[in-house]
Amino acid sequence: MNSEMQNAISYKLQTLADDELILAHRNSEWTGHGPILEEDIAFTNIALDEMGHAATWLRLRQELMGEEADTAVFFREAADFRNVQLVELPNGDWAFSMLRQYLFDVYELLHLAQLANSDYQPLAEAAAKIRSEEVYHLRHTSNWIKRLGLGTDESRERMQNALDLLWPYAQQLFEPLPVESILVEEEVVTPTSMIYEAWVEKTTGHLVNAGSIMPTYQSLPASNRSQHTGDLAILLNEMQSVARLDPEAQW
Repeated sequence: MNSEMQNAISYKLQTLADDELILAHRNSEWTGHGPILEEDIAFTNIALDEMGHAATWLRLRQELMGEEADTAVFFREAADFRNVQLVELPNGDWAFSMLRQYLFDVYELLHLAQLANSDYQPLAEAAAKIRSEEVYHLRHTSNWIKRLGLGTDESRERMQNALDLLWPYAQQLFEPLPVESILVEEEVVTPTSMIYEAWVEKTTGHLVNAGSIMPTYQSLPASNRSQHTGDLAILLNEMQSVARLDPEAQW
């Protein structure tokens, strides 16, 4: 494998890991604050799953590039993270967090199905394993979308407010990576845009059936995954604080 391809795969793995890592941290902030005890436990477990998936992608990147996973997580600045802005936004209310997770879950299942056919075998094997676990996430969040959208006037309004805010951010999941043409040419990935129509069809159908009105799409500024909101720096300050107290410590 030449260095250009190695760097391209590394970049892709970093985007996969960072999306999962930051979303996992946001979800973990609900621990102890869920609307009911059963859901508090369930959503905490989803956060743990996402953290485990981030660790999988980081291990593959470590095998490829040599950078330790802990270094990548705890000693990078916000500008060096490659997650979409969707996952770094503060949690808001329960409808906001459920909808964000749902929109991401649909995208992730479609994307992982593509990655499971990658010619880069470590990526394909990891994607197939993670996808089997993500099926349960989507089932869970799909039920909450229906429950909130078809519930009370207040829950429906909260769901609609969340959708109006999050829908433009979710579009950034489908913007091509700077290295995508290299990866597509070598059949490491297929273009992410190829799953966009399926994602729109699935999410729109479910949301409309759950009583939501789809917003008129208003685009955000293009995101190349190095542009972040100020919320990411605040999140990282909390997430990285203990590790940075003593960078030489053995955990």
